[in-house]
Amino acid sequence: MPRFLRHTLLGLLLLAGALASLIYSLTWRPEAKEVLTLTCPATAPVLMPGQAIKVMTWNIQYLAGKRYVFWYNLADGSGPDTQPTHEDMAFSLDEVSRVIRDERPDLVLLQEVDENAKASDYQNQLTLLQERLSDLYPCSTHVFTWKADFVPDLHILGSVGRQLVTLSRFQIEHAERLQLPVADANFISRQFQPKPALLVNYLPLNDGGQLVAMNTQLDAPSQDNSNLRRQIHSTGEVLNKFESQGTPWLIGGDFNLLPIGQYQRLSADLRQGYSRDSELHLLWERYPMIPSNPDATGIDRELWLTHFPNDPRVDGPDRTLDYLFYSPKLQRTEGYVRQQDTLTISDHLPVMGWFSLPAD
Repeated sequence: MPRFLRHTLLGLLLLAGALASLIYSLTWRPEAKEVLTLTCPATAPVLMPGQAIKVMTWNIQYLAGKRYVFWYNLADGSGPDTQPTHEDMAFSLDEVSRVIRDERPDLVLLQEVDENAKASDYQNQLTLLQERLSDLYPCSTHVFTWKADFVPDLHILGSVGRQLVTLSRFQIEHAERLQLPVADANFISRQFQPKPALLVNYLPLNDGGQLVAMNTQLDAPSQDNSNLRRQIHSTGEVLNKFESQGTPWLIGGDFNLLPIGQYQRLSADLRQGYSRDSELHLLWERYPMIPSNPDATGIDRELWLTHFPNDPRVDGPDRTLDYLFYSPKLQRTEGYVRQQDTLTISDHLPVMGWFSLPAD
């Protein structure tokens, strides 16, 4: 081989190695299962069999608020906004704290809580929430679902750090992160994309039993929802495992999937990415949920809408994407979507559920 070709090949190999090393150093590769470090004092109360608990799930949209059309809010990526102002995030922080204090749920399952992300001015939003809520919630867990020191997307060009957060009034014995399937992409793109997960919390009962409380956010819908189907299937396997063990459980989050009947009610230009036959049926066919399909399709269906898109074509909540699923061992006593004073806080609305734990 001529010398100049050898030098060229060597140069290309060195460049490829340097690029791979740079990508490796900027990105994050979680394990399939990770045991988490807890923030939970021994003095936190312990759940009792037969106890009633109140649960909230809420995607707080990294405190960005409702005065924006972000680049990802439009299907063609043409939304003009890239990040909210510090003033708007401060307003949303106060409002999220106000609603949580007013509701006083025993468990708070939050999605899209940022840490060290350029889009949210590098805030540690869990710390900001804890400063306002630690008297109510001594215990907390959190996991990243998207993390990188730098994402080379023209809309980002900086760090990302997005988390699931669980706040609890009651003792958490241990917690773990379970990785969900990641969307197909080329090797380089895969390093920078979100990595959805389940945040699994094990809450002890004073009779030696336990309640498993899970928190999640699945992928946004796309033209090919094959990965959403994989994520729902993987989630269902975890739920089936706990159910087969006789362990009561619940899971809340932003599932990004419609209930029965809502596909037909969306205009054609807003249906993109959703399936006429929702992939969520893999869960609702086996387990109860809040909102239930009768809730979401009945005469009061508008009361159960949970998503108010940051999209100029939409002037109010128009679909349901957020749910609480639960073991049949738990008894639902009440549930609703808090709509009346939350429309300006996030593009998602909080879902509330009350449950009674098994008595024995």
